Amino acid sequence: MAKRTAQKREDRRVSARRQEDSIFSSRERKLATASPSGGGRDACATTTFERSDLLILLGLAVVTFGIYAQVIGHRFIVLDDISYVEENPAVNRGVTLGGLAWAFTTFREGNWHPLTWIAHMIDSQIFGTFAGGHLLVNALIHTANTLLLFWLLLRTTHARWSSALVAALFALHPLHVESVAWASERKDTLSTFFGLLSLIAYTRYAEAPSIRRYAWTAVTLALGLLAKPMLVTWPFLMLLLDYWPLGRFAAVIPSEVEAATQPPQAARPGFQSRRTTSKLTPRGPSTSLGMTIKKLIIEKIPLFVLVAASAVVTSIAQSRAGAVRTFTEVPVALRLWNALVSYAKYLLRAFWPNDLAVFYPWPKGGIPAWQVIGAAVLLIGITAFCVFERKIRPYLIVGWLWFMGTLVPVIGLVQVGGQTMADRYFYIPSIGLFIAIVFGLADIAERRRIAPWVGAAMANVVVVVLATLTNAQIHRWTNSFTLFKHTLTVAPRNFAIEGDLGYALQRSGQLDEAAAHFEKAIQIQPNDQMSQLYMGIARFHQGRVPEAIEHAQVAIHLQPDSAKAHNLLGMALAKQNRNEAALDEVRRAAELDPKDAEIRNNLGLTLARLGRAPEAVGEFHEALRLDPKNASAHSNLGLLLLASGKPEESILEFEAALQINPDLEAAADGLQQAQAQLSPQK
Repeated sequence: MAKRTAQKREDRRVSARRQEDSIFSSRERKLATASPSGGGRDACATTTFERSDLLILLGLAVVTFGIYAQVIGHRFIVLDDISYVEENPAVNRGVTLGGLAWAFTTFREGNWHPLTWIAHMIDSQIFGTFAGGHLLVNALIHTANTLLLFWLLLRTTHARWSSALVAALFALHPLHVESVAWASERKDTLSTFFGLLSLIAYTRYAEAPSIRRYAWTAVTLALGLLAKPMLVTWPFLMLLLDYWPLGRFAAVIPSEVEAATQPPQAARPGFQSRRTTSKLTPRGPSTSLGMTIKKLIIEKIPLFVLVAASAVVTSIAQSRAGAVRTFTEVPVALRLWNALVSYAKYLLRAFWPNDLAVFYPWPKGGIPAWQVIGAAVLLIGITAFCVFERKIRPYLIVGWLWFMGTLVPVIGLVQVGGQTMADRYFYIPSIGLFIAIVFGLADIAERRRIAPWVGAAMANVVVVVLATLTNAQIHRWTNSFTLFKHTLTVAPRNFAIEGDLGYALQRSGQLDEAAAHFEKAIQIQPNDQMSQLYMGIARFHQGRVPEAIEHAQVAIHLQPDSAKAHNLLGMALAKQNRNEAALDEVRRAAELDPKDAEIRNNLGLTLARLGRAPEAVGEFHEALRLDPKNASAHSNLGLLLLASGKPEESILEFEAALQINPDLEAAADGLQQAQAQLSPQK
């Protein structure tokens, strides 16, 4: 009898080994349905990479980087990229001691993310303002994130093909294009990189707790928070992983009789199939679920302190920048309705990624009641189903709560900016959704005894379709014009994008077309300060000074502390030779934003017009200290030196200006005049 039983066990082991490489195999299902209550060390035993794992890693890397490599031919987007990189002196200078200090002290762009600023500095050190280089680094980080995700899931679930499919969906989903093809979203890819490293470090800690492993978990989490505070939900996410697949909640294991009849891979504590869920016995009589959860929470207190500190600093940064909308602007009820509907829309776009836009405006007339009710019913239904299935299919509740929980910081309860939702916010939450979907399909495929090749074929079709859609979406991010025109096609009556397209046209010298888009933006949202400001700038460059003054005054009325609006009004008044009034406005602009090199340059010009040359020279020098690559400031300083009878000194400034901008006519003319004054009389 003993020999017969041993033979049966051996036959089962052989059968399990034959199935381990099949897509959606029985082993994957058993591992996917791991008990939420298994033991720690065995449940996350060290994974030994096999040749097939290395081939999967290579395939994921080639496909992901291959499809995103085309961003090397893209340009910066005027939305944020200009202020983040292209015209940011602190970043453009590359890595300097002053720049590093600035990165840790600035609240520019309404955030505190020093590591992101340093990453941009490194890119600028290497690539200058070549957008393709910055974006290619983003693509490399996204590729690394894909590989880390596969590694994390393989290590914790030992489900090779399910882990590979989750990683592939993450790599190639169209909603992730925004996070990769937009240089300003380096914070997304970089924070996720360190966030995944933190989760991997945490799984190692769960396997064999030690101070060193816990320290690595905390350090990598801190680095992720320094890149973007999106990771404030990470300690909660680790608690979810404790539930499944790490199985660190109340430790229960299959009964000894059932365990003896399972293959070794599925018989580990914390991993059992649907058939064994009713045969659980406590690991120890003194073990209680409440005590276990309490210990797991206490264990994470230092991590909670980290994320709390990040949340406080971020709140201060966003408040000082005026990015947080008040409850008067966006009432609490509207925020809640938008949050519900946005969750549903993210779900919809996960399955049907169509009509993607860089900015989703608030709907005219508010959010329809049917959308709020429908979204609430959908979310409650899915949550109830996942809770009901938690013992049999724990990956469902973990994946669903991962999706729901990591979206909380950006779902709009704290309204930052004017958008209702954003594709980039889906970058991290999508992982949880993909885990629930893929492991759920693996379970269904095993129970329905679907042939492995059928599952593989279906997975390949999905990946190819997503890759095709992602390729098309990447093309839409080629430059500001293609991106904004597409956005206005799928999300019309979009005042923010009308203004951004106008700004892009204005920078390219197409002033009439730019003014037309600014006019549309003002018609949609008359109280939008930025539209009024840039319409004024367009009119100023068109020579329509009275209209420029009018729009500048409206912009100041809407935002009295707008340095750019005061600067515009000052320069427009100077055009009318109202130099004293102009000086008051430009000086006010410099007080509001003392680190803006262009405002300092304009202040120098205004002082020079009033004959206050020494003060003007000081302002030009200050402008160049703030931005050594400001060609206009070099040229203006040269002209002032030339007018002061210092042609030799002026030549140095003109040459510096022309080295930065060879097409600057004022510098070229000034250089000729200075050289003529120094040449011997004939």
